[in-house]
Amino acid sequence: MKGILICGGTGSRLRPLTEVTNKSLLPVYNKPLILYPLQKLLDAGIRDVMIISGNEHIEQMAGFLGSGARFDCSFAYRVQDQPKGIAQALGMAEEFARGESICALLGDNIFFDNLSPVIRAFEKGAHLFLKEVADPERFGVVEMKNGKALSIEEKPAQPRSNLIQTGCYLYDQHCFEVIRNLKPSVRGEYEISDVSKWYIEQGKATATILQDEWIDAGTFESLFKATTAVRERTLRAIEQAKKNAKTTVEVTV
Repeated sequence: MKGILICGGTGSRLRPLTEVTNKSLLPVYNKPLILYPLQKLLDAGIRDVMIISGNEHIEQMAGFLGSGARFDCSFAYRVQDQPKGIAQALGMAEEFARGESICALLGDNIFFDNLSPVIRAFEKGAHLFLKEVADPERFGVVEMKNGKALSIEEKPAQPRSNLIQTGCYLYDQHCFEVIRNLKPSVRGEYEISDVSKWYIEQGKATATILQDEWIDAGTFESLFKATTAVRERTLRAIEQAKKNAKTTVEVTV
């Protein structure tokens, strides 16, 4: 399986910060945002990763990430000249995938669930990671019944459920054929929800509903929320490690 980190788009909701750098390089507590989705790929054992970004900050991205050697992986880079949607960006990775399945993550998404078991077990079709939210009309909304995905609709005025597709996508090699035949939406973009829709209609899509927190850090408020969440969890982990170390010393003595 190949990994794809999609870091395109203009980042308009985070201006003027994104006039200086790509939003995926903005800090979330103690490290750049992109390292959080990257870690999900590494945890799942994926070592070949393509970074897709706009031409404004691709040099900064490559300058920070490098070849991938310090992450024990290998990076390839592609420039998305125009922000025409997630599906268009994903389609640029077809040659890189070389017939393998792909795990694509958005560079501004933070997942606190452990995704590795599902990613490692994936074989064919599509797998969607869903999250129940209060404002589903902002996302691709998935209708579920008896644990099966029935439909997906991009930014509907009247959502059929509160479950939305998050920014982690597992697809087999057929996704690239689907992308080549996509038509742009009324927004002028090639929608990733249309790729998932094809798999759903073919009866080849499964889904996991996330139980822990998920953050799309594409606004100032969500970026601040992400920083707060990561900080709290980091400090709790440090405190727990101290308690465990103290217990170990006491038992040894």
